[in-house]
Order: sequence, then structure tokens, then C-alpha cells
Amino acid sequence: MERKNLYLAIVIVVILAIGIVGWGYYAAKSPAHSPAPTPTPTPTPTPTPTSNQTPTCSTPKVTLTESGSTLLYPLFNEWASKYPCANIITQATGSGTGISSAIAGTVNIGASDAFMTDAQLSAHPDMLNIPIAISSQYVVYNVPGLNQSVHLVFSGPVLAAIYNGSIKYWDDPAITALNPGVKLPHQLIVPVYRSDGSGDTNMFTLFLSSTDQWWNKTVGYGTNVNWPSNPQLRGGVGNSGVLQVLSTTPYSIGYVATSYTDQINSAGLGYAALVNRAGKAVLPSVQTVANAASQYLDKIPPDGRIAIVNAPGADSYPIATFEYVIVKKVQPSSELATALKQFLTWAVSQDGGAKYMAKYYIVPLPPSVVNGVTIPLINQISGPS
Repeated sequence: MERKNLYLAIVIVVILAIGIVGWGYYAAKSPAHSPAPTPTPTPTPTPTPTSNQTPTCSTPKVTLTESGSTLLYPLFNEWASKYPCANIITQATGSGTGISSAIAGTVNIGASDAFMTDAQLSAHPDMLNIPIAISSQYVVYNVPGLNQSVHLVFSGPVLAAIYNGSIKYWDDPAITALNPGVKLPHQLIVPVYRSDGSGDTNMFTLFLSSTDQWWNKTVGYGTNVNWPSNPQLRGGVGNSGVLQVLSTTPYSIGYVATSYTDQINSAGLGYAALVNRAGKAVLPSVQTVANAASQYLDKIPPDGRIAIVNAPGADSYPIATFEYVIVKKVQPSSELATALKQFLTWAVSQDGGAKYMAKYYIVPLPPSVVNGVTIPLINQISGPS
């Protein structure tokens, strides 16, 4: 409970920090290769001061459908209950399905932790990838007897070796070298992965690809990958499915979105500090995720697509991402186009959807991204000509 309250307190600081120009934060120092680095609760990104935070609702209400990211699903459910101008129908199907459903036009919004690939966008140039928030991912483990307050340290190459089966036991020298003083059992490691198309898988495998040459050449990254042949691998559908496997499988390890922090804590599972590009072991927090995103704020292209995994900076958490909604530029009707634009503008507004992000450990976009990237992309949505 103490850990949950600390993280939530940090996020609430973000929401209360309205009025600061730009995206202010103070750098938090994390110890190098320490088994228990501690995030510093300091002010981070300011929510966005966008206009039209209370939209003029059309009559009758339009229904908007959303499918995709299980990371964003809890937030979209919250938005569905709070947004006054449309009926929002949500589904947690995974980012891969969200993208494909938006392309097919079976939903209005595809929620995704990953943007469309170059190949997808080339085949479907009528689609928009609109950033709406920033989030991250835990590496979660179930090691019986290990105090939950101890955060094991892992590097990308060590995680790659665990998933490909070349590191088999918890007390492998490569793991103990990162965790001096922590007694680890001689038990087989059970790696857990997402068996559905997932932006979380994209984040995790992109981190492994950017830090381990073998993984990059052999497995690569994406919302779906061909996992290595490892008899210990177990799959789970959605973040909730991975959590279920982790909770019921001693000596397992997997990746779970930070929007499931409460469930991770309730299950008594631990989560890791990860070695970043600077060689420092860093825990996920609003601060360290903001640090990662801050490295790219002036590099976001007009189409909004940019990866921020394994960001530079001593205090950057290495698995972070912009969250996206994937939508068609041209909607079936002008009424739907107007309703969709109003909803998405509300979603990123400080007095609208952004104020609900803290509850799910999701970071609002800074004003420079909202006003310079997100709103211009939203404004490209139109009805049929």
C-alpha cells in the first residue's frame, strides 16, 4: 500500500502543477546497478492548458466505438463514464487488434501503445496516429520469499537471455551480478509473454532489440513476434492474463503496463529496476518516464510517430512510450467527425480527460506536444467531402 501511495502521490503532483510554462521537472538521481533504487517524488509534466475543455454537445448523442490497448482500457472506461457528449463503447482487445480494427473501419478509435509501422501506413495512408498520453511498463516477477520492497535489477541482455532460455535459473551469475547481496533461489525461471497482439509486447521487444544484438537479429520487435523456442515460456491474453499467470506461477517473470499497478501490488508481486542506456538502474515513475520522453519533445515528427524506448539520460526509465489513438482521417459522416474531434480534444485537455490519467499512472502530454502535434492531427479529421 505504501508503494502505491508513493507512486500515486507523484502522479497527483503532475495534475496539480498547472500553470508552469512548458514541461518542468527536476532530475531524480537513481543509483547505478542498485537492487533498490528509489524514485524521487518531484514535480513532473504539467497537464495541457488546451481550450474548448467543455465541448458543446451535439444532439442526439453520437456513439463512438473504441478497441485496442489493454493498457489504455481502464482509462478509456473512465472516460466513457465521464465524457458528456458521446456514448463511448470500449473493448480491451490489444493494440494489434485496435490498429487493425481502426484500419478496417469496424471501430472509430484504435487505442494502441504502438504507432503504425511504415508498411502499415504506406498501405493505409488514410490513417492518423495521434499521441494522447505517455506511459510505461513494469518488468514484474513472482519470487517467493523475496521482500516486495526489494526491486531486482535487470538489463536488456539479461532479459533477452531469460526469454531465449540461455539463462535458466534465478541464481544465474548474470542475474546475481546485477543484484549483489540479494539471495536468489536455484529455481527455473518461467518467462511470461503476451499471446495476443500487444503494444506492451512492442515496447518490451523493442527494449530487448535495442540492447541485445542477438535479439535484434533473431527475434526483433513488434506487437507480435516469433518468440524463441523456450519450453518454460508461458502466454497470457491481455495485461490481466499475464498478471494471472504471474500471480499463480512461482518463479515467473513478465511485462505488465503500469496502469495495472494496483493489481500488481494486490497480488504481492515485485517489479524491477532496469538498466538504461547510461548504465544506471532506474525504477519506473512519473519522473523517470518524463525524463525519457523529454529527450524527444523537439524531435516528434508531424505525423506523431516516434519511439522513446531506451532513451538517453542517466535518469530515464528505458521502457516508455507515447500512447496513440489510430483513426481514419475521413469519417463516415460529418457528425461522427465532429464528435470524434471533440472527444479527442477533451481527452488531452487538463480539465477534461487528462485529469483522470493519474489514477492509472499515465502521464499527460506536455503543452508543446498537445498544441504542436496532437491538436493539429485531430484537426485533420473530417467528414466525407
